[in-house]
Amino acid sequence: MTTLRAEREALEEIMIGELGIRAKDSRGRLQPEEDTDTLRTCFQRDADRITHCKAFRRLKHKTQVFLQPEGDHYRTRLTHTLEVTRLSRTVGRALRLNEDLCEAIALGHDLGHTPFGHAGERALNEIYSEGFRHYEQSLRVVDCIEREGRGLNLCYETRIGILAHTTGHEDESLEARAVRLCDHVAYLNHDLDDAIRAGILTAEQVPEPITRQLGRSNSRRINAFILDIIQNGRRGQVDISPDMQEVWVLFHQFMYDNVYHNPVAKGEESKVENILRGIWEYYVSHPDALPSDFRLIAERDGLERAVTDYVSGMTDDYAIEQYGHIFIPAAWSVK
Repeated sequence: MTTLRAEREALEEIMIGELGIRAKDSRGRLQPEEDTDTLRTCFQRDADRITHCKAFRRLKHKTQVFLQPEGDHYRTRLTHTLEVTRLSRTVGRALRLNEDLCEAIALGHDLGHTPFGHAGERALNEIYSEGFRHYEQSLRVVDCIEREGRGLNLCYETRIGILAHTTGHEDESLEARAVRLCDHVAYLNHDLDDAIRAGILTAEQVPEPITRQLGRSNSRRINAFILDIIQNGRRGQVDISPDMQEVWVLFHQFMYDNVYHNPVAKGEESKVENILRGIWEYYVSHPDALPSDFRLIAERDGLERAVTDYVSGMTDDYAIEQYGHIFIPAAWSVK
């Protein structure tokens, strides 16, 4: 009797083009394991493993851009991840790539982000002697932190896509390249949307070449970029087209100048390093206070590495709570 997985793999022979990666052609998992799943391809299993892991659930309480925003409509790492996932599947389908692989990479691409967004990343990069980069940490999360240090044991293609989502990699697939582009499209547009909502910018401040070529609404801008990626991809190059390159660069520069480095939006960042450094130094000095799974990581990879793993995995609120627990005296009363 034909299994659902076999049916899906047969469909991939038809649906996925020559440049996409079929599940049956995967280079395999980090650690060999018996595969008896009759329902899902290997890339579907990767997407499910990521969705059900603890690091994924914590993304809902991690900052995207604005620290401790007031209001329910600002993006978090989780909503960003979901937006990237949907865009990646759209591009993957249009270019006859493997949608399941696009989804798995997109779901896992930001698992290594710190509390307090890129401010936290910069802080840990200063604190930890080996340096800290969130894309490398995302791979570390799925390889050797989740499941009490055993990792999720994902496929090679998913792992490289997660690692490559910021800087690229010589072994990256077109699926990985599509996710990297969709990550940029998502954060540029939703961070602009959030900045306008927060009063950091007004719609009138958006440069005229951006509104003229992309449109004035969030959905029109996203649609313009995604259509460009798809049309250019069908001509053989999964990238922003030469015609769109100038506005792509302008959009990035505008956001870095006016949002990511804006003193109003980033005014609280000076406090982030103090919080994370205080927590980090405390656990380096008190390794027995680490959770048991991170003590095991310390035995395997070293104490500073384990403390960095623990601190980087904290949500914004938990990091603040830990700092208060460690350094702020508890209230007391005499009865």
